[in-house]
Amino acid sequence: MSVESTGEGVVAPGLRERKKERTRRTIRTEAFRLFREQGYGETTIEQIAAAADVSPSTFFRYFPTKEQLVIVDDLDPVMIEEFRSQPRGLPPIRAFRNAIEVALATLTPEELAFEQERQALLYHVPELRAAIGIELERGIEMIVELIAEYVGRPADDFEVRVMAGAIAGAGLAVSLRAPINATNLGRAMEFLDAGLPLGGVEE
Repeated sequence: MSVESTGEGVVAPGLRERKKERTRRTIRTEAFRLFREQGYGETTIEQIAAAADVSPSTFFRYFPTKEQLVIVDDLDPVMIEEFRSQPRGLPPIRAFRNAIEVALATLTPEELAFEQERQALLYHVPELRAAIGIELERGIEMIVELIAEYVGRPADDFEVRVMAGAIAGAGLAVSLRAPINATNLGRAMEFLDAGLPLGGVEE
């Protein structure tokens, strides 16, 4: 990957990488605009490519399928980096909550709205229902690796996998009925970290 110096000792992505990222973002932005205007199922890859002013072959270099436009989570790399920077000794769920909060704080209002729209599409468009299971499995395996590394246990550790499943499941449950934001996800992680203290309904 080519990089450029900013003159202050900071290495920035090179021109080629910035251009590729702009193209990728344009494809996604135009795709979601078309989804809003005419529906996910009615929008073709050819229409998306034309709206983004790229060829279909260029589209496929960035996204192998139309579903990938929605499935890909751009927050993952930021969240992973933040989780790995958390001080050791914190309860893993607390560290995960901190990482989520920091990752979401990096988003502009427009980017947060895009992420919320992406989640809504993933969970509520019938054609994408099959992707939910794939995305949940991918998320669990990602969290397993992070927690195992954080606590120094193997990735096939029973308790590590149960914790990862609880975190991923909580995120999914919140996403199905509430907007994705730091408040809702943070509340879910806090509830998990407290041991799920669900009291009875008072009469």
